[in-house]
Amino acid sequence: MVSVKQNEIEKELYNATFTLGKESMMLGAPEVLQFGKNFIRLIHAKRCLDVGTFTGASALAWALALPADGEVASFDLDHTALNAVGTPIFDKHTEIKQKIKFHLGPAVDALDKLIFDGESGKWDFAFIDADKQNYPKYYEKCMILLRPGGVIFIDNALWSGKVATDPNNLTEMGKEIDETNKLIAADVQADNMLLNLGDGCHVVFKK
Repeated sequence: MVSVKQNEIEKELYNATFTLGKESMMLGAPEVLQFGKNFIRLIHAKRCLDVGTFTGASALAWALALPADGEVASFDLDHTALNAVGTPIFDKHTEIKQKIKFHLGPAVDALDKLIFDGESGKWDFAFIDADKQNYPKYYEKCMILLRPGGVIFIDNALWSGKVATDPNNLTEMGKEIDETNKLIAADVQADNMLLNLGDGCHVVFKK
């Protein structure tokens, strides 16, 4: 049974990512990416922040949902997986590739640079799926960069269910995710929904 409709390019990238073995576990759940694509279309987004590139699957999803003049800024410390898996596929689809700019280096620094360059309040959508210890920082900076009415998706927000069911037995990553969830819940600038989708998806609406 097909539960998520994927573009042929998405299928190609997903299949290629699984050749990486255990690393393929870092791939975002198809249902989370499809849900994000639906939101991008719903809010008529044109500019998306993508924190955590890996092979480029999430950046691809957002680019497919955006109009022809849309823009995705994707950030990662390491482009090994992107260069090995994603780049050969993107190179065959220039209409998609031209929408995406891949930034190599610490995402915190790159987001700070966008803020410094006057980009605050000029982005429509953000997806956070990277190193968990920096989730609180990524959230705070993306909130600055998003316009009112913008949306943030935070992936792995119910890491293996432990955040929801056993807060006294969290892994280190789980503690950072839990801190982020609590930060969002206390943020007067945000409305939110914590969904049991994939490994948990925290959907945040900037007021």
